[in-house]
Amino acid sequence: MPESWTILRLLTWTTDYLKSHGSDSPRLDAEVLLAHARGCERIMLYAAFDQVVDEPTRANFRELVKRRAEGVPVAYLVGKREFYSLSYRVTPDVLIPRPETEFVVVAALDALKEFQSPLVADVGTGSGAIVVAIAKYAPQAKVVATDISTAALAIARENAAAHQVAERIEFIEGDLLTSLPAEPRFAVIASNPPYIGEDEVGTLSPSVIQHEPRQALIAGPTGTETIDRLIPQAAERLLPGGWLILEVSPIIAGRVVELVTASGQFRPPAVVKDLAGLPRVVKARLT
Repeated sequence: MPESWTILRLLTWTTDYLKSHGSDSPRLDAEVLLAHARGCERIMLYAAFDQVVDEPTRANFRELVKRRAEGVPVAYLVGKREFYSLSYRVTPDVLIPRPETEFVVVAALDALKEFQSPLVADVGTGSGAIVVAIAKYAPQAKVVATDISTAALAIARENAAAHQVAERIEFIEGDLLTSLPAEPRFAVIASNPPYIGEDEVGTLSPSVIQHEPRQALIAGPTGTETIDRLIPQAAERLLPGGWLILEVSPIIAGRVVELVTASGQFRPPAVVKDLAGLPRVVKARLT
């Protein structure tokens, strides 16, 4: 008699299969995809290892695994990603939120503690990960989010509505801060801008290059092109003592510090390292 396809057997086989196809987290991928196919939370799999999975669920799971093996990110396959303890809808129109970006939220929330009723801008909001987290955890703040992509703004609005903060966020289509008036000024301007240089593209995972929006990743030849434009725009729109908080690639962190310093409008920038000990966030206070 053939062996039954239990949850544990499916996970074991799929983990080996995805590992052989280049996944750097094959067991996690297998669990997330099987939970999605079953319509349950991932933790529920652990109490049901011996349960036999029915054929319709296995067929759905097989298709998801096939697409994952072809390089499609898991977040796009299941349509969501957790960020800062919140679940966000994601599609190929937006970057997949990553743990490193949580350091931008932490820095922004810390900076906001000294302001009453502050105004915050999230530049290049994408899925809305940063802006929704700030609105959720800094209820005293009013927030503006910009993006050049109409499709990305639609996803960000959905996520804001899902977390019941839509009424406190104004979404504006435009390039960086160019669509915003000079007044009122912001206490914090935060951004996870495009910061990959063209020379770095080859170091990225093929699934990132092939499936995530290129305009949200690649800044230009050096990787600092977008940030170089954003710095003076931010200086014009920040309150005195307001903060510019930028996620950066470790490769360009030093150069970004130089650009902020050279503008002559900010106090000496500070660099925040991520959990891997790499420079990930540059933050600077307007003089």
